[in-house]
Amino acid sequence: MIFTMDIGNTNIKTALFDGKEMRAYWRISTNKMYSSDEYGMLITNLFAHEGYSTTSCEGIIISSVVPTINFTIEHMCQNYFKKQPMMVVPGIRTGLNIKYENPRELGSDRIANAVAALEEYGSPVITIDFGTATTFGVVGEGGSFLGGAICPGIKLASEALGSGTAKLPRFELAKPEHVIGKSTLANLQSGMFYGYVGLVQHLIYKIKQELGQDATVVATGGMAQMIANESNAIDHVDGSLTLKGLRLIYERNVNV
Repeated sequence: MIFTMDIGNTNIKTALFDGKEMRAYWRISTNKMYSSDEYGMLITNLFAHEGYSTTSCEGIIISSVVPTINFTIEHMCQNYFKKQPMMVVPGIRTGLNIKYENPRELGSDRIANAVAALEEYGSPVITIDFGTATTFGVVGEGGSFLGGAICPGIKLASEALGSGTAKLPRFELAKPEHVIGKSTLANLQSGMFYGYVGLVQHLIYKIKQELGQDATVVATGGMAQMIANESNAIDHVDGSLTLKGLRLIYERNVNV
């Protein structure tokens, strides 16, 4: 089995794959203060809860956008899995033709999303990852990663609105009953929710316009379903897209 880890700024998404089949999925908080042993005990217990042992893994692959935690996680893998993890870094085989001006700047999670989306939906395809930041990735004909866009995640934007103003309260992200809100809370929810749906739809429209053709749109991340329910511009929601991409990248690099 292959253990995949997608380390984000807020959460670490993990999955255990047996071939193409995902046997288990876990999400844990990203904590820069944890030691390798604390992460090791946490993950060992998650494995045991599902009836698995860390020693049953034949390999580990990691995507991380939090460099300060990488050393800790690598040591955890060595101590608790007895494996040296494969990191998604520049030079790894992905099957993509990356057209980024500086490929080293491209986030490994965006690469994994593109690999999985291309494999499952073909090209051209647009990926949207609703994380701490919302990232758009565009894969053109022939598997070329053309670039994309990055904007603040909806949770980050709502938190900034609450902390950066003197009188506006913090609020729960939810779809309000009406666009025209009749309270401060309803105004905030309307502006954030419908405004973000509009942002997503317009970016998709402009990307397709620049491509000069239609493209399949695949969304992932915590807020993906909420936005997709309101937007007809998103074709598919796949909460495991990044982890599926990591599995594919592992298979393309092992025993090479």
